[in-house]
Amino acid sequence: MTVQADQEIVAGFTVDPWDPGYATAITSDALSDLDPSTAELDLDIEMAAADWRPVTPPPGTALPRALLVADGVRRIDARVWMHDPGEESPVAGIAASYAAGIVRCVPGSPATLASVQVDRSLFSPSAYAPDVKTPAATYSARRAADATMEKLSLALQHQVTQLEISVAVRYRAENDDDDLLLVDGPLRGRGQLRRTVGYIKTHHTAYLPGPQASVVSRLRPGQRTPVFVMGTNWRRFSWYVRLPARSGAPWTGIVRCEAGPELPLEEVTELADAVTLLLPPLAGVDYKDPRAPQNLIPIGGLEKLLRHRLGDPRLLYRSLRAASARVSGSDAV
Repeated sequence: MTVQADQEIVAGFTVDPWDPGYATAITSDALSDLDPSTAELDLDIEMAAADWRPVTPPPGTALPRALLVADGVRRIDARVWMHDPGEESPVAGIAASYAAGIVRCVPGSPATLASVQVDRSLFSPSAYAPDVKTPAATYSARRAADATMEKLSLALQHQVTQLEISVAVRYRAENDDDDLLLVDGPLRGRGQLRRTVGYIKTHHTAYLPGPQASVVSRLRPGQRTPVFVMGTNWRRFSWYVRLPARSGAPWTGIVRCEAGPELPLEEVTELADAVTLLLPPLAGVDYKDPRAPQNLIPIGGLEKLLRHRLGDPRLLYRSLRAASARVSGSDAV
């Protein structure tokens, strides 16, 4: 948008609704053709690419009895050094707490906490790392590929994902329910879960070509794009949905969803329609959440609860230092 003042044309602007501390929901590169995705695309899945248009779920769309929203959180409690026998130099590691949980959402009823689990681990490339037991908690030893922060973080994230899967599988085994599971983040590593949709709220890459990307911009709240297939080393169905939002910033309220590639197209479109109807009432509001509307109200509440369940970081840090001192005979970790 532009405005005219005293014959001078000046550019208008919009302010991204997300708190600056979280970057933005979409990067500037993703709005241009300068850095397109290298992922393979098949846009002619639900309708021909040339015919793409916003899709409104039809009346009578079947909805599940409950929407399960799963998420996980992680926190590094301390950085540690592992001193392996026979090695002159120590290797780096991290002691971390992480948790996963599920919120059960039934239309017309308050959301309820369905399941939660907290785990703690010590990650390092050391083959000799022991479980670390302290009065406050026990950290199970787990191997990382190497001592770089990138690999330590990947090892931690892998355990968060595995914990989310474990919590979801256990809950569904104990509860015979007509549900749809929404996992916060890409579906990768969790595609084996039945009736499960990945929920991606931050956009780093422009996946769609210009004509189809323009359809995303034209979506109204409660509409979606046609389903398409994307991927290289792993493939999945995907589609974009717009949530209600007050801001006019580019792609505000746009989220991307994913479903497993082994599903029949009819089931995927049914999932896409159901998700498109279920998500708008759960959209976050900006005066409560700096990542609204993409950070759904159940996700924001679950994250807050899970972070609380991780425990007091100062207590855990002191307990780790004390455990280290008992082993090394010093006061340093």
